[in-house]
Amino acid sequence: MSDTPPDRLAVDPDSPHYNAEILERGVGIRFNGNEKTNVEEYCVSEGWVRLAVGKTLDRRGKQLTIKYSGKVEPYFQDSTGEPSES
Repeated sequence: MSDTPPDRLAVDPDSPHYNAEILERGVGIRFNGNEKTNVEEYCVSEGWVRLAVGKTLDRRGKQLTIKYSGKVEPYFQDSTGEPSES
């Protein structure tokens, strides 16, 4: 497996961009230089993230998200939750 996270990844199992194997490995996201822990989906090439909004659900019972544009930097976390040095 590559040491580079995919261009696009989602945590929703119904999404075509969901990948359980990569999520188990642990992916961290830096968005505009800040660590984000509530990222539901991201796309590096298009420069956006979808962030969860509290505990609010949409009409289908899924987490409500807001799409933000900016610089997205995904990385694989090591066992301590820190960015790996790869």
